[in-house]
Amino acid sequence: MSCKTIITGGAGFIGSHLTERLKAQGRNLILIDNLSTGRRSNVEALLDDKCKLIVQDVSEAFKDESIMDNVEEVYHLAASVGVKRVVDDPTGMIQTNIHDTTLVLEAAAKANAAVLVTSSSEVYGKCPILPLREDMELVYGPTTASRWSYGMSKAIDEHLAIDLHRNRGLKSVTVRLFNTIGPRQVGMYGMVVPNFVQRAVRKQTINVYGDGKQTRAFCNVRDITRAMTELMASKKCYGEVYNLGSTVEITMNDLADMVNTIADSDQGKQHIPYEEIYGKNFEDPMHRLPDTSKVEDAISFKPQYSLEDTIKELVALEQKSLEEELVS
Repeated sequence: MSCKTIITGGAGFIGSHLTERLKAQGRNLILIDNLSTGRRSNVEALLDDKCKLIVQDVSEAFKDESIMDNVEEVYHLAASVGVKRVVDDPTGMIQTNIHDTTLVLEAAAKANAAVLVTSSSEVYGKCPILPLREDMELVYGPTTASRWSYGMSKAIDEHLAIDLHRNRGLKSVTVRLFNTIGPRQVGMYGMVVPNFVQRAVRKQTINVYGDGKQTRAFCNVRDITRAMTELMASKKCYGEVYNLGSTVEITMNDLADMVNTIADSDQGKQHIPYEEIYGKNFEDPMHRLPDTSKVEDAISFKPQYSLEDTIKELVALEQKSLEEELVS
């Protein structure tokens, strides 16, 4: 019987793009997604006898040990996403991230399957040294600020994967994802680019949180999923942690201006204090930039899609969506 690949969070933003890539490579796929943030429509056209969607929580799906029958690799993407969800329900996020990751890693170790764990740039907390390198110390705020709980939970996930690799030979690869953008990403959980694009296309003023001088580096999801599959294919990457993202910085003010220009919107931007959105004492790092030299050395990683081209694609898709809304 042919070997299978499991993708947890397979109907989500990144998961659906990974599904497309692996299906094109001829993999037999099992997607596990509770559709809390993922959408069946993201993968509907891909579903067939070699690509099946199980609509369940990861914790429920992995109670059935047969889920790992003939599974060769697991991409563990399922997690709580977005700053707003983290601030609104830190306890649920912590339980989901740590408990579900433990189940997936234990199952992979028992089945001798390779597993890729998606961590986050949030593990760096508010480390002031840039660019951020995988072996740097992690710097967090107080536990009374729930903002930092997401990064802490992801750091625990990394520890679990590394420990199982060292002590039980788990074939694990961990990737710290920086700001990833592309088609099918939604803005309702605080994702900046889809929010900017949606408002600009609808000729509404773009809301920029804070003073807009904070910088981020955005990478196209297609570059990210390509790197994921290449890292999993390389045995020398087992037990390692890699930053994945772009190294081209942009301020939120400049990003808003770029989106408005591409969308041909003259509505400009306005600045909104963080506390109006996330409550008092919310902290957001002014800068977050990855050092990608390690992943470059491992798989010659280099993003192929520019930020401007990605924004153009997203604006075109949003314009099409708006036209369809108006017709209906």
